[in-house]
Amino acid sequence: MSTLVHSAQLVDAGQLHDDAWVLFDGGRVAGRGAGPEMPAADEKIDATGRMLTPGLVDIHCHGAGGASYDAGGDDIATARAVHREHGTTSSLISLVTASVDDMARRVAAIADLSAADATILGSHLEGPFLDPGHKGAHTAELLCTPDAASVEKLIEAGRGTLRQVTIAPELPGAIEAIERFVAAGVTVAIGHTDADHDTAQRAFDAGASVVTHAFNAMRGIHHRSPGPVVAALRDERVTLELVADGVHVDLGLIAVVFAAAGARVALVTDAMAAAGAGDGCYDLGGLQVTVTDGVARLQAGGAIAGSTLTQDAALRRTVAAGVPLEVALHSLTAVPARAVGASDVGSLEVGCRADAVLWDANLRVTRVWSGGVETLGAAG
Repeated sequence: MSTLVHSAQLVDAGQLHDDAWVLFDGGRVAGRGAGPEMPAADEKIDATGRMLTPGLVDIHCHGAGGASYDAGGDDIATARAVHREHGTTSSLISLVTASVDDMARRVAAIADLSAADATILGSHLEGPFLDPGHKGAHTAELLCTPDAASVEKLIEAGRGTLRQVTIAPELPGAIEAIERFVAAGVTVAIGHTDADHDTAQRAFDAGASVVTHAFNAMRGIHHRSPGPVVAALRDERVTLELVADGVHVDLGLIAVVFAAAGARVALVTDAMAAAGAGDGCYDLGGLQVTVTDGVARLQAGGAIAGSTLTQDAALRRTVAAGVPLEVALHSLTAVPARAVGASDVGSLEVGCRADAVLWDANLRVTRVWSGGVETLGAAG
């Protein structure tokens, strides 16, 4: 069935278009334009007074609805459904540190899920190649250096669906691992790292192109030791993940980062099982987490343990911090999609997947389409 959404304020690719229409047919965007002349369709939706955008893309997320992505199939489906209600139509499945063998098994299972569900973009390994001194909510005993055999095992397990790997670039063998992952088509992010500016730059020169939750679990910015975030801000090849929950990073600083590199910011959730499920006690990669007033922290030591954020809330908070709406939406759609090589999502250009979100004037999600099929909606 074809669907025409018309008379909308369309925001796509950082641009705003008034009185716009978009046609979905066969699971793809079949046409788009503006004004009263529009094609026929089986279903027509009048979006007057509302905003239409591409479906949101999250490249760093661990779960929701009481379910963790590390637990596999049913839990992944439960968590994805929660995030889809909040406008996230495509996501990487992020995994926390486990043994290399366990991570390989999980990556292989996600490869199977990706083959059956186009909304699952593949896997993101946040570990085990992390700095113990910046481990955050990862089990220290399971962290290791990226030896060649481990790298090959993970690449083979993914069968082309391993999309992103986070590495601390100062570890022995890390630069060689970055080069190998990139050669295999995997996006490499630096994170959970003690790298200084120059080490981060060497990683970027080796092919790393993302910073995992910038500012968190890494050296900060000092006027005589600028650190990895400054290296990323100066390098046009690099995308910076930001968690806009007001806990991971002050929202005023997020606005500063957007002013410096807005076209290279990817707003991610880093959400864990408590997103959409409320306060309480949870497990994250075998570590006990307590969520109080929506803030997740390890019971042992109190480190931040992911977030309870959804991407629609990230949009509202970022816009409230002074970032232009079009720029903020770009960081939730095209930028993350581009960062992991997902060329047919994050956009409503003709030929892309018909993933879309309709918003009210308060930036609340009212309708969601995934592959042209409505997954959340109301009449009108």
